[in-house]
Order: sequence, then C-alpha cells, then structure tokens
Amino acid sequence: MDRHTPIHRAPGRLTAYYLSGDAMRSRGVSGAVLSGTLDLPAPPARVLADWDREISARLCLEPGDVEQMPLARTQARWPGHGLCLQAMNAWMLGLGLEDGVLAGADIALMACRGARYHHDAAQYGGAAFCNLFLSEDKGLAVLFPGSGQRIPLARGTAMIFDTAQPHGVVPRGRDGFHESDFPSGQDFSQLFLTWELPIETASVARMLGVAFDIDLPGARRLDEEQVRLDGVRVAVDPESGRWRPAA
Repeated sequence: MDRHTPIHRAPGRLTAYYLSGDAMRSRGVSGAVLSGTLDLPAPPARVLADWDREISARLCLEPGDVEQMPLARTQARWPGHGLCLQAMNAWMLGLGLEDGVLAGADIALMACRGARYHHDAAQYGGAAFCNLFLSEDKGLAVLFPGSGQRIPLARGTAMIFDTAQPHGVVPRGRDGFHESDFPSGQDFSQLFLTWELPIETASVARMLGVAFDIDLPGARRLDEEQVRLDGVRVAVDPESGRWRPAA
C-alpha cells in the first residue's frame, strides 16, 4: 500500500500500544470526546501582553504549530489562574471522574496557531488529554475527523479525549487543515492548559470506554508506543486527518 494514500475515515480495529511501568500494554482507541463550556475569568491585560510577546519573540508560531509556554510566569501574574483549576476540577467531578485525578496529573500551558491533524499516542499512549482553553473566540474549532465532532474554541472550552484519537484545529466550517487559512497579520493563537490523565485510572477508562490488553502477544513484540490499524502501524495524514500507513 502506498504510504501517502490515506486510509478510509471509518477504520477497522485500532489498537494503541503503550508503556506501562516496564512493560508494553495494548488497549482500544476511544472515539469519545467529553466537552463542556466553563465560566472562567478573563486573563488580565498584562498576562495577555506577556503571551503575545512570548508567541511573537520566542515561539514565532507558524500555521499548525503547537508549542509549550512558560506556565510558572502565568501562574505568578494571574491570580485568577486558580479559579480556572477549580472550575476544571468541578466539571470533571460532575462527569464522574474521581477526586484527585486532575491534581495528580502533569499540567502544561500550550499555544497553537491552528493544528495539523495528528495523534499523540506515540508519546502519550498511556494518557488521555484534558484541555482547557483560555483564549477568546477566534473562529476556530477542534475537529475529530474519526467522528466528525467539531468543538468551537472560546474561553472556557473544556474537553477530555483519547491521545490516540486524531484531531486538529481548523477554522469553523472547514474540514481539512490548510496553512492558507491562517494568513499572517491575523491573530489565530489559542492558549490552553493541558493535563495528562493516566488512561489506566478506573474512572478515566470507564468514561472513555477504553478496553485493555486486547492484543497481549502483539504488545510483547513491541518496544515503542504506537497505534496500529488491523495490525499495520499507522500515522495521521496532517491535512485530512485520515489514517495512513506509517513511514
């Protein structure tokens, strides 16, 4: 099969292989996305100015880039940051996720200028992502091409999803990712907090419907995290979001 030929949007059996302790495990790939809109305080002007300087001077974000921002500086300059964490924790508890999951998870502040379609299970296969968007509405959405679910991005948009599920950030009304949709001179940057929730946490796995150890022999043969479709290692086409054989 030509490695540049996208695989049909509705695939067969997807399996994520990930490192758990010292052993590789296998699991199913969830198509579920939990989303909501939280009431968050607006970042103060000095924090917005700091974000703008960081993005323009250090990150130099190009269309499709997703980069890490300095979280400690934002925490120090924004007293309302703690209210964002409280709102996120309350939302998660309302979904039935157990108390302490958020507090125990790794957190980062990220910035993107759109995002090409990708999955993150080659690096975070043992996690689900939990994202909370801090920027105002700029006409963008997170699109999950496997299900067609489109989540508009605005301040307070929250979501939890499987890191192995393909996703991208595109203008609303668009399906593919195209750099030309993000012309220079227009502010399309989105800032968001992201947590890595351990996928093996009982409440996380239950909410996403993840089944474990679905390919024990296959997991024993592998030594790096990856996603396979009907036994073939796959990647995501960055423009369409469809699965294709990995290079």
